[in-house]
Amino acid sequence: MATTEIHFTYLNGPDVERLAMTDEEILAAVEAGLSAQGRGQTVIEPRVHLEPDPAFRGHFNVLRGYVAPMGLAGVKIVGDYVDNYKLGLPSEMALLNLFDPRTGMPVALIDATAITEMRTGAVTAIGAKHLARKDARVLGHVGARGTAFWNVRLLDRLFGFAEIRVHSRRKESRDAFAATLARDLGKPVIATEDWESCVKGADIVVEASRLEQPTPLLKTEWIKPGALVVPYGTMSAVELSLTDIMAKIVVDDWGQCRTGKLGALRAHVEAGKLTETTLHAELAEIVTGKKPGREREDETNLFWHRGLSLSDIALGHAMLEKAKRMGVGQRLRFA
Repeated sequence: MATTEIHFTYLNGPDVERLAMTDEEILAAVEAGLSAQGRGQTVIEPRVHLEPDPAFRGHFNVLRGYVAPMGLAGVKIVGDYVDNYKLGLPSEMALLNLFDPRTGMPVALIDATAITEMRTGAVTAIGAKHLARKDARVLGHVGARGTAFWNVRLLDRLFGFAEIRVHSRRKESRDAFAATLARDLGKPVIATEDWESCVKGADIVVEASRLEQPTPLLKTEWIKPGALVVPYGTMSAVELSLTDIMAKIVVDDWGQCRTGKLGALRAHVEAGKLTETTLHAELAEIVTGKKPGREREDETNLFWHRGLSLSDIALGHAMLEKAKRMGVGQRLRFA
């Protein structure tokens, strides 16, 4: 039995909403996690999956990591269920567990649904900051799931697009997504009828689709020379030829990207088109200046991110610090 009382902080969904994390706070937190990774101050364990039953049409991702400068180890469990919209539920719901890495004691339990969405958008935006043209003016975004909103919002924060196009499989979904974005960003957002009209000629292309099986719906020939392509769907939506036109291919963590059965470039790894030799860098190496980002205006680049536990931990840490300042959250007894 514990000789002293042990407590941890619980931040539920309404608590996270009350924190009202700003775009700048989200980007800064996630970039801090990437900087720690680039300096060798982290431990990343490859994600693992649990598929309870194929009939449920979903699975759990388990992400694990340690960020030394923040003094936290963390485990996030996130469910990914494609039919949840029929029940009025988010497709992805998550919990983040944070621990003291020196003792193993629990520090916090946080509703990480919003964290997952925010940190994904932040990684997309930070990747674009380093790999897209500075004068990128047209965004083509496929997918309208939870992470999609933060992709577009944070990308627009950095680039101030003149034109934003979005597409998703269901008309009601893409129309609602475009309307939500237009209200939030204060500018028109175009909901396109198909993939081609969404991504062809765009300066930045983000593919965040939800496919039941790998299907090459994003054609390589639609990609504009000098564009940045960011595919991160669980099931690949790109052609095998996509990597052939790229000057630089960057990932968030090569250890995660080279293993497992899921991911946008899984076929490219298996075919030997993406290897440790053909990989330009991990994003953290670019953030810390160890390797260059975009070097020429005519570079066509690709950034593949599978999702880092470090980004969850970093954003969770920032939320905890803000919650302390605001007096938000509950103190729960553990032992």
